[in-house]
Amino acid sequence: MTVQLTRTLYTTSAHASGGRTGTVSTDDGRLNLELAPPRKKTPTATNPEQLFAAGYAACFTSALAEVAGEFGIDTAAAQVTCEVRLGTTDTPAGYGLAVTLTVAVPALTATELEPLLHRADATCPYSQAVRGNIPLTLVAVDGTTAQ
Repeated sequence: MTVQLTRTLYTTSAHASGGRTGTVSTDDGRLNLELAPPRKKTPTATNPEQLFAAGYAACFTSALAEVAGEFGIDTAAAQVTCEVRLGTTDTPAGYGLAVTLTVAVPALTATELEPLLHRADATCPYSQAVRGNIPLTLVAVDGTTAQ
């Protein structure tokens, strides 16, 4: 099901040229990167999967802060790692992505954190964008030992 926006809060755009061996830049010029395929070792370049992982991790961290705040839980020190895997599929497209979000919050056990991850997943715009399209695994890590 496609969810329509009822109000636009922010708009941005990025321009890519040359595909995985080209460049990408944002409309405001703050991001201007050289691209290289994941397996190519180019020290000054990144790839689309890294950009997606960075955006998803940041967005999910904000969603977590929002839902945890409803319970008076401070997640300012949360650590969110987004692993994006690019691979082949048995579909006509031939390629796909899979994502694992691993999250730790100091002072919260994995058991305490897990319901917050599911609530954050329900509200995160990146999660909504990929829901039903790619495998997503949520991993709650015990943060009580990381104080």
